[in-house]
Amino acid sequence: MRTATVAAAVVALAAVTAWPASAINTYNAVPAPERTEVGALVATWDNDDNPATPDRVDWVCSGTMVDADTFLTAAHCVDGWPSNVKFYVSLLQDVQSALDAATGTPAQKAASVGVQGVAHGDPAYPGNSADSHDIAVVELPARQVAARWNFKPATLPTAGKLDAMGPRALDAAEYTVVGYGTEEAQNGPGGHTHPGGGVRMKAPLGFNALNNTWLRLSMIEAQGNGGACYGDSGGPNFATIDGKRVLVATTITGDAPCYATNVTYRLDTPSARSFLAPFVALS
Repeated sequence: MRTATVAAAVVALAAVTAWPASAINTYNAVPAPERTEVGALVATWDNDDNPATPDRVDWVCSGTMVDADTFLTAAHCVDGWPSNVKFYVSLLQDVQSALDAATGTPAQKAASVGVQGVAHGDPAYPGNSADSHDIAVVELPARQVAARWNFKPATLPTAGKLDAMGPRALDAAEYTVVGYGTEEAQNGPGGHTHPGGGVRMKAPLGFNALNNTWLRLSMIEAQGNGGACYGDSGGPNFATIDGKRVLVATTITGDAPCYATNVTYRLDTPSARSFLAPFVALS
């Protein structure tokens, strides 16, 4: 879900960065410094249509490096912005603290934490409930990325991998969500708030359901699971398959309080693979 501060029409897992940086979801979640392929999408944009005031800079979504120069995220993270928006990718563990400490113009702050790239969303987005086409990449200058960070790109699934596994194997697989998003809802005098965000975290998930383009994963605390929340959109959902970590889906949406279900977009489908094929080698 992208930041609620950008546009009221954007509802998915948005980053709310008015609170101190902290978590993907407080229960059953821990920091993920080892997941160096997972990053934050940072944007600069004209927030008020007034050229006399500075642009805004903020982290807005999560995502994953799937090769040396391709950052995979969600289409709703790069869609619907003002025409002057610029996107950067940061692989820092704590991007919120880095932005807080940065000085200079919004563009200089963004460049201090990330590398600027060019976003490409699926032209068929927003699609429909059967297939939202909610997938995008940010193409980056590989040399600049390599000069700043070391990482091993995530492994994408082969065609139809989740279908081939069958219900029993899907239920038995270990799932992990990673992202920079906020904590689950906390009740207060003004209603629900979502504190935290801006720090790379991870949490375990359980299998819930599979259909043609969606993988639904359980975030129920009592079952030992954690989960995604606002700001985790575009971030990875890994499954351990045959002993290997595979990036099987990206976070798109879920229930508003971030308690129950992480709804993720499958990456092994013909639709997702057709979009990805021009940008990354698929097996």
